[in-house]
Amino acid sequence: MTATAQDPGCVFCQARDGGAGPDLIVHRGVLCFVILNLYPYNNGHVMIVPNRHVATLAQTSVEERQELMELTRRSEMALTELYQPHGLNIGINLGRPAGAGIVDHVHIHVVPRWNGDTNFMSVVGNVRVVPEDLDQTARKLRPIYARLAGGS
Repeated sequence: MTATAQDPGCVFCQARDGGAGPDLIVHRGVLCFVILNLYPYNNGHVMIVPNRHVATLAQTSVEERQELMELTRRSEMALTELYQPHGLNIGINLGRPAGAGIVDHVHIHVVPRWNGDTNFMSVVGNVRVVPEDLDQTARKLRPIYARLAGGS
């Protein structure tokens, strides 16, 4: 399976390849990367994305699934260290009826949560205002991911 399979219209493929727009990638693994959500539900909302353009978990390789889960674990650790959330939502939406905004490139959401913030399901279709700029979030998270990658 090639790690370069892509769809030129896919926002994840464009981001992976350094396409136009802000650099929201906070960590690159071998087969997957971690990117900030351009429209975050809360500060620190990241997504773990395989490099390869695939729509479902069923289409991923064992190695891709292993790295997806390892980067999800590191995301839990990084977000907990930086933001001390009271909880985290971790999820995958497969297909538009399930809430996927990007239906053709599978990804895992990791969203920090705090007591009293808005319920995850009520914000899926609406605009949220978060107090931290995405560039600031990226600058804070990149060194944490780099350190975690060294200590796996």
